This record gives sequence, structure tokens and C-alpha cells, in this order.
Amino acid sequence: PPGTPTPSSAHCWHRGAPREPGARWTEPGCRSCTCQGGRVLCETVSCPVPCSHPLPPPAGGCCPSCAGCLYEGVSRAEGDVFSPFDENCTVCVCLSGNVSCISPECPPGSCPSPSPTDCCSCQPAKCSFRGRMYAHGARFSLDGDDCTTCICRGGEVECSFAPCPLLDCPQHQRHLGPGQCCVTCRDPPAPTGCSVDDNGVAFPVGQIWSPGDPCELCICQADGSVSCQRTDCVETCPYPIRTPGQCCPDCSAG
Repeated sequence: PPGTPTPSSAHCWHRGAPREPGARWTEPGCRSCTCQGGRVLCETVSCPVPCSHPLPPPAGGCCPSCAGCLYEGVSRAEGDVFSPFDENCTVCVCLSGNVSCISPECPPGSCPSPSPTDCCSCQPAKCSFRGRMYAHGARFSLDGDDCTTCICRGGEVECSFAPCPLLDCPQHQRHLGPGQCCVTCRDPPAPTGCSVDDNGVAFPVGQIWSPGDPCELCICQADGSVSCQRTDCVETCPYPIRTPGQCCPDCSAG
């Protein structure tokens, strides 16, 4: 009949209030609703967030906003430049909901006493130590002590002590030389003779003797060792004469 509304132009009743055909509104709980053909259709609002530090939704809104930044619990306006709470030397900027930070690089170098607001720590190029100047990074020993190594770092001298090695020589051969902090092994003294047996018989270096057999001769060498050599006799006579204490027989009598 004339005047009958078509489905596409039918109004909607929702929560006791009329809604125009095609009308859209947001319900509590971030639900988006629309009036279509006399029916109310609702769906949960989808919020794609293309930034890393979005602002929370405004009052009555559903989706976070990239028109500013929320960083460490503080809202920042677009383009705001700031420093984190515990890093005064770091500078951050809010751009399109993203926070980018940068910290200064501080190369070593000489400088006067810095103010508390300076970001870069002062690293003098040289160290003054016991009346001498050392360049930054220089290593040196302490008073000629090979066991103590020092380094100049940031205007301060740091020293470390190297452990002494374990020694395998007897106590009477250990020696502490001038300028040394570690005991070293002294070379054993050169021998002055040769000890032949357990009875204490000894011969000086270069001494020649017979150990009991007249055909064997021994000599005491410079290193304390004994070198012996045996004489072989060739009997060429039919009636050799043997003399006590003599190695080879006497053939002079024919």
C-alpha cells in the first residue's frame, strides 16, 4: 500500500530509541552498530595499531591513537623531544606514535673538569704516576718489578699482580735477584771433582786413576762424570814376564 516503508528505509528501535536507516553508532564495550533494513547489526570494533607507543583511547573511544606517544607511563605529544627518567644523556623523540632514542658516543680525550650536566665522561689522555707521565693505554712495570703490571686508563693507573710460577728445584738452589718479585732456580754449581763410590772417595777434575784393574784407566771429567777406558794387551813373546800392578806382560826377556 502507499506509504509502506521499504525494508531498506525502515527505522530501527534499539534500547528504546529510534535509529535512522543506515545510521552507525558505537555501543559501550567498543561494539560498532548499524541500522539496516529495520534490524540492528553490531560487531566488535577492530583496532589495528601501526605504531609502537600509541596513546590510550580517549574518553568514550575504543582504539588507541598514533597521534602521540605513551612512553614509560607518560603521554608525549607528536614531535615531543625528551629524555628517559634515568638516562639524562639519551634523547628521544615521538613521531607518529613511535619513540626513537639516541645516545651520544663519547670518544676518549683530554678535557677540564666536566660539569655534572655533561653527558660524556672525561678521559684524560695521560696519567701522572710517581713523577712520570704515561699515555692513555700505556702499560709499564712497577719499579722494575716484573710481577706487577700497570696500565694508564682514563687518567687512573691500575696495577695487577702476576702469580709466581711453581719451582721444581731444591731449596738451596732458589734465588731472588735484584728487581725480581718471584724466586727463580739458580743453576747448580759446577762440579769440582768426581765422587767414585759411597765411601766418599773423590777425585779432582782431570785426575787419572786405576779402579783396581791395571788394564783400566779412568779420568774425572769437567762435568763431574767418570770416563774409563780399558787397555787390551797383545802377547807377542813366548815367555812373557808379568809384573804385579802392570797391565801388559814384559817381553823384553824374550
